[in-house]
Amino acid sequence: MSAPTRVPDSLTQRTRDGVGTSSPRPDGTLKVTGDFAYSSDLWHEDMLWGHTLRSPHAHAAILGVDVTEALRHPGVYAVLTHQDLPAATHYGLEIEDQPVLASDRVRFQGEPVALVAADHPETARRAAEKIRVDYRPLPLVHDEPSAVAPDAPLLHPGRDDHHAGHAPHPNVVHRQPIVRGDLDAARARTEVVVSGEYEVGMQDQAFLGPESGLAVPAEDGGVDLYIATQWLHVDQRQLAPVLGLPEEKVRLTLSGVGGAFGAREDLSMQAHACLLALHTGRPVKIVYNRYESFFGHVHRHPAKLSYEHGATADGTLTYVRARIVLDGGAYASSSPAVVGNAASLSVGPYVVDCVDVEAIALYTNNPPCGAMRGFGAVQACFAYESQMDRLAERLGMDPVELRRRNAMSQGTIMPTGQLVDSSAPVEEILRRVSERPLPPERQWATPDDGVDVRELPGGLSNTSHGEGVVRGVGYAVGIKNVGFSEGFDDYSTARVRLELMGGEPVVMVHTAMAEVGQGGVTVHAQIARTELGVSQVSIHPANTEVGSAGSTSASRQTYMTGGAVRVACLAVRDQLLERARTTLDVEAAEWERLAPRPEDGKLVAVDGRVLADLADVLGPEPLEADREFRHRPTEPFDLVTGQGFGHVQYSFCAHRAVVEVDTELGLVKVIELAAAQDVGKAVNPQAVEGQIHGGSAQGLGLAVMEEIQVVDGLVRNPSFTDYLIPTILDTPTMPLDVLELPDPHAPYGLRGAGEAPTLSSTPAVVAAIRQATGRDLRRVPVRPEHLTGT
Repeated sequence: MSAPTRVPDSLTQRTRDGVGTSSPRPDGTLKVTGDFAYSSDLWHEDMLWGHTLRSPHAHAAILGVDVTEALRHPGVYAVLTHQDLPAATHYGLEIEDQPVLASDRVRFQGEPVALVAADHPETARRAAEKIRVDYRPLPLVHDEPSAVAPDAPLLHPGRDDHHAGHAPHPNVVHRQPIVRGDLDAARARTEVVVSGEYEVGMQDQAFLGPESGLAVPAEDGGVDLYIATQWLHVDQRQLAPVLGLPEEKVRLTLSGVGGAFGAREDLSMQAHACLLALHTGRPVKIVYNRYESFFGHVHRHPAKLSYEHGATADGTLTYVRARIVLDGGAYASSSPAVVGNAASLSVGPYVVDCVDVEAIALYTNNPPCGAMRGFGAVQACFAYESQMDRLAERLGMDPVELRRRNAMSQGTIMPTGQLVDSSAPVEEILRRVSERPLPPERQWATPDDGVDVRELPGGLSNTSHGEGVVRGVGYAVGIKNVGFSEGFDDYSTARVRLELMGGEPVVMVHTAMAEVGQGGVTVHAQIARTELGVSQVSIHPANTEVGSAGSTSASRQTYMTGGAVRVACLAVRDQLLERARTTLDVEAAEWERLAPRPEDGKLVAVDGRVLADLADVLGPEPLEADREFRHRPTEPFDLVTGQGFGHVQYSFCAHRAVVEVDTELGLVKVIELAAAQDVGKAVNPQAVEGQIHGGSAQGLGLAVMEEIQVVDGLVRNPSFTDYLIPTILDTPTMPLDVLELPDPHAPYGLRGAGEAPTLSSTPAVVAAIRQATGRDLRRVPVRPEHLTGT
């Protein structure tokens, strides 16, 4: 072994762009310049185009389907109905209740009935118009009374899933109670009671990249699917039975994803493209237009929530009773898990010893609902935070002080009986947002003051000139679980390879994680640089050739797949150090004393001496490790009491909203939306800020503009012309306080950050509007007519 040298000062720091740095995104420049390849850009020289014929009815019997004229249309290669399905006819995330193609009846507007493959997308569309379907409309199930009435049409008769036995009616997908404490005793010491009925509209994920993908038939009889999705392996699991193929012959590769927010957890066009490709023997591409996209994915569950809060005269909560009714639409999707979240998080981040909660999800003939950022906690947060404001008003107490007085902390027992065993800085994040200086007051005197209309409610519409503008300030705080819950075997897999390329050590990280814009590929490279001390890291395209990474949802990927990358890197590091010890001919005891680590391409001893270049000890043979990472186990909630260790981690965010409202026109301008959030460890600080900003903007949209309007089961606004989402002109300044209080159970102490800001931003904005207008607002989104009507 040659004599070691002292490591230069520049190498004593962590490898550049490692964990804790705002490492730039490898896909960032491509996306902002328009050069990034999304799934809708996929191309194959001999491909066909697929199109789906959808039901115009929300509920109807199918008496017959005639495809004769469609097959005669020039350029058509195939027309498929349910009669052409080769194997399983249904699929589903949790319950296999959704038909691949409708057979005897349709249960929602837009349900797929037939497929067409043709040589041009317009040809496929026109051929689909020639398919004749004989429908007989059926009575609608559209809300709870119509769903559970004694004579209600059963949307899924003969249910045999494991949720059916616990549901009070066949049209109830799932029911979850949470019962804890002595309600009679709690009421006896209660001095103030407030009750309220609340409603949350149906929100769309509104991703910009439509559902799209390319299915290519393979020589082995299988199929290769290039797809924009959130979970490659669960797609594979659902597709294989439908195609009548073993899973190993259904190979999926992730294509560029233009946003997701939960809507890509369920299948959309995956099965349809594969069926057409296998039937025709040609590659088939399907791309939804915006109208079709509104019918092609699930949405956020609309909800009706009834709450009753009891407290003592000093503001201490004594009990909470709640009933939450979620409209799951025509099929189950992830409704059972959404119910579990809504129920278990229904009280919010507060200490409440007595809880009596019931949450249910319904089958209806409305559009199917499933995963969306916040996953059941959003709806509950709007209700419980509205209740806290009403309780503060009744008590004559500051709303922030009421929240801080009841704030949970580490050591609190949740309503489910679970101990909160890591940081829960609810009081601190409330303090941070409440003590932040308010934006300066603005006085609108006359239209001739030279005011930029973009600063006024109504913006560039130039409808308001400030005559009736008043300001309001509102606060809210929320709690969200991180990761999959209720006993789900939540794990992720990573393969890490270290080898010499061109004389330099290079790491290859291979996972099946779906990069949907959250920045996971950036984080994986940061982790590899930190643990292996190598600057050059490549990310292998995500596919099903490696083990499952689980879904890019539940704020779990940095925790779970990041955790898998870390343990795989540590396994490779152990191999590297052993190879280095052998190459450098160092005795084991001396090696242990040196405690070397890889850093910036060097092997560095604990005292800072450089022992060798990694390239010199790595050698020609690559080092590789596959590892699975699991978080600590959870358990299902008891179906009678709701007790159980159901969640692995909690995330907390607080908001303060400042709004200006034109009370004459009912127009709202959010001028500031400040947030404070504990993220445990900011693996990439800039990416964390982006997640908090993005979640806050999505919550703002739900507060004042976003809603899919459904009347008699029919969607009235399936376009971005009529379904409004916030633009940059609607987005306020968003000052942040990011806390880093490590969770000892998580890799690097991190805490999932993506969803929590979506919860509290909505009730904070509405609270501010309430303060500005004095109106008792109990429904979101808040519309102009809610602010101007009598």
